[in-house]
Amino acid sequence: MIDWFGFVIVAITTLVGAGFVVTMYSLGVRLTAVSGDDEAHVNHAAQWGAYVCFGFCVLAVAIAIILIVPAFSAAAAHVIGGIF
Repeated sequence: MIDWFGFVIVAITTLVGAGFVVTMYSLGVRLTAVSGDDEAHVNHAAQWGAYVCFGFCVLAVAIAIILIVPAFSAAAAHVIGGIF
């Protein structure tokens, strides 16, 4: 028997996660373009904002890989269990 509630939870989580990664990446690309528009003056706030957005993308992908791969998931549970 299919657990439809679990299926819906996974589907919604996948859509939200994919939307988050796409939004952060596109915002990072946009901020990178804005920070380099003026050759004489670099907008450092936009540049750091782009770095933060790309960092969130890397973090989201790393967490997804840790959750999907069983060996990584077990190792992460062991490390987190030792901290808490």
